Amino acid sequence: MPLALLLLCLKKLTHCKRNILIIIFLLNLQIIGPVNGSKQDSSFASVSEFVLLGFSFEWQIQSLLFSLFTTTYVMTITGKGAILCAVWCDQRLHTPIYIFLGNFSFLEIWYVSSTVPKMLVNFLSETKTISFAGCFLQFYFFFSLGISESFLLDVMDFDRYLAICRPLHYPNVMTEYLCAKLVTVCWVCGFLWFLTPVVLISQMPFCGPNIIDHVVCDPGPLFALACISAPRIQLFCYTLSSLVILGNFFFILGSYTRVLVAVFRVPSATGRRKAFSTCGSHLAVVSLFYGSLMVMYVSPGLGHSAGRQKVATLFYAMVTPLFNPLIYSLRNKDVKAALRKVVGLSSAR
Repeated sequence: MPLALLLLCLKKLTHCKRNILIIIFLLNLQIIGPVNGSKQDSSFASVSEFVLLGFSFEWQIQSLLFSLFTTTYVMTITGKGAILCAVWCDQRLHTPIYIFLGNFSFLEIWYVSSTVPKMLVNFLSETKTISFAGCFLQFYFFFSLGISESFLLDVMDFDRYLAICRPLHYPNVMTEYLCAKLVTVCWVCGFLWFLTPVVLISQMPFCGPNIIDHVVCDPGPLFALACISAPRIQLFCYTLSSLVILGNFFFILGSYTRVLVAVFRVPSATGRRKAFSTCGSHLAVVSLFYGSLMVMYVSPGLGHSAGRQKVATLFYAMVTPLFNPLIYSLRNKDVKAALRKVVGLSSAR
C-alpha cells in the first residue's frame, strides 16, 4: 500500500508543483556542476574502496554481536512488516493516522536495510571493505531515509495536533488528498535534502588511508580521510543537518505544547488518558530518534570519540527502529485486532 500510495500521490501533483521539484533538482545540478568539472590534483592516488572498521573485537565477541544484531534486524523487519500487513488488510485502518504509520513502517524497513546487512557481513569478514560507490550510496540512502523519517514524524505530529486540538475540523482538513500530498512531500524532500552534500563529498580527493573507524559511511570520518581541507563543504553539511534536526524537533515541541494544553481541557478522564497514551507514544519515538541524532550531527565540534559515535549510530540506526513498532503501533488495540484478523485468515488458508 505505501508504494501504491506514493505512485498515487505523484500522479496527483499539480503541474506547478512538478515544475518546482524540477527547479530544485536543476539547482542541485548547478551547485554540483563546478565540482564535477574540476580536476583533482594528479598527485593524489585514487581510493577505490574503504574499510569499515566497525568493532575491533575478538572473533568470539564478533560472532556474538553478529547473532545479536541479526536477531535485532529480523525482529525489526518482522514488526514493521506486521504493521504493513495490518494496515493493508484491514479497511478500518485506512485512515490518515494509520496510513502515516504504514508509510513510517515501510520507510524504516528500508532505513535499517541501508546499513545493517553490510554491518552484519563485516562482522564475519576479515577485509571489511566497501567499494567507493557503495560507500556513498549507503551514505546517501541512509541520510535520505533518515531525513524522510524526520519529516514523516512531523506530519504524524501535525495529524495528532489536528485530531486533538481541532477535532471538529479534522475530517474536513485531513482528507485523503492532503494525506497523500503530505506523504509525497516527506519522501521527495527527504531524498533531495542531502543530495548536494553527498555529491560534493564524493568529488573530494581521497588518497589514503582508506580506513573508516565507524560502522557506516558517515560524513565525519569521510572528511577526516580527505586529502584536502574543505571547511565550506563541512559547514554546509552540518548546517543542513542542524536545520532539519533542530527545525523538526522544535516544530514537534511547539505542537505538543499546544496539544498538552488541549488535553488538560478535556473533561473526560478516559479521553485524557487516551490522548496522553497516543501523544506519549509519539514523544517517546521522537525523544529516542532526535536525542541520538543531536549527539552526532548538531554538535560535531565536540570531538566525540570513535566508540561514542558508533554507539550513537547503532542507537538511531537499530535500537530506535526496533522499539518503534512496540511503542507506536503493536500495543494499539486497533492494530492488534487487525493483526489477529490477518493471522486468522492465514491460518484458515
